[in-house]
Amino acid sequence: MAAAVVSAEHVASSSFSLPSSSSLYFHLLSVLVALVVARAVFVLLQTGRSPWRACRQRRGPKEKVRTLIVLGSGGHTAEMLSLVKALDFDRYQPRWYVAGATDKLSLSKAAALEEQQKALTSAEEAEKVTGNNRSSNEIGSLRTGLMECKEAKAHFLKVYRSREVGQSYFTSVGSTLLACAHAAYLVFRVRPDVIVCNGPGTCLPVCVAGFLLKVTGLRWVTMIFVESVCRVQKLSLTGILFYKFRLMDQFYVQWESLLQKYPGTIFVGRVM
Repeated sequence: MAAAVVSAEHVASSSFSLPSSSSLYFHLLSVLVALVVARAVFVLLQTGRSPWRACRQRRGPKEKVRTLIVLGSGGHTAEMLSLVKALDFDRYQPRWYVAGATDKLSLSKAAALEEQQKALTSAEEAEKVTGNNRSSNEIGSLRTGLMECKEAKAHFLKVYRSREVGQSYFTSVGSTLLACAHAAYLVFRVRPDVIVCNGPGTCLPVCVAGFLLKVTGLRWVTMIFVESVCRVQKLSLTGILFYKFRLMDQFYVQWESLLQKYPGTIFVGRVM
C-alpha cells in the first residue's frame, strides 16, 4: 500500500514538473525564429504589390523623401547620376550617396553634381529675390529659401565591397558577411524611404539591409532597381538575384528584349 502511494506521488510530481531552462529557451527561440520567418515571408509577398501600404504612406507634394543612392563604378555611376539629375531635388532629400570603399571617383562625381545643382538653385532663388514687384513678405520668404538651399542636403558614405575584382570566391564569403554587416549599420542609421540602385555588386548588401529594415518594421523602404543599359539579352548577376528573390518593389529594364524574357519588370527605355 505504501509503495503504491509513493508510486502515485512520483507519477504526479513527474507529470507536473516544470520544463528545464534549456528546454524553455529552445521553445522561445523556436517561436522567435518562426515569427521572423513569417514576417520575412509577409514582406516578400507584399513587396512591389501593396496598394494598402502605399495609401498609408502616401506623401504630400511637399513632404521630403529620404533617398539612398547606390553608386557603382565607371558606367554604373554615369547611368545613376543621369537618373539623379531627373529627380526633384527639393523633394528627394536628404540624399545619401553610397559607394564602395575602394571606389575613388564615384563620390567625387556625385559631389560635383550636387554642387552644380546647388549653384543652379541659388541662382534661381537669387533671381526671384531680385525680381520686380515683390512684396517685403515675398522677398523675406525667398531669402529664407535661398539660405535653405545652401544647407547640406547630400551626404556621402562608403561601404565595404562584397567582392573585389579578381578576388577568389572562397575569400569573398568573409568579405560579403562584413559588407552586409557594414551596410546594415549604415541603412539602419539612415532609415531611407527609397533606395535606388542599378546593378553593381555594391548594392547587394545595401538592398539586403533594406529588406531587413522592412522585416523589423522600423521603415518600409521602397527599393528600386534599374538594370544597366549594357544588359540587352540577360540580367546582371545582381539583377538575377533581385529578380529571383523578388526583393525589389520596382524593377526597371532599358531594353524590350528583357521585358519579354523577365515578366514583371518595367520597360523604361534608355536613361542616358
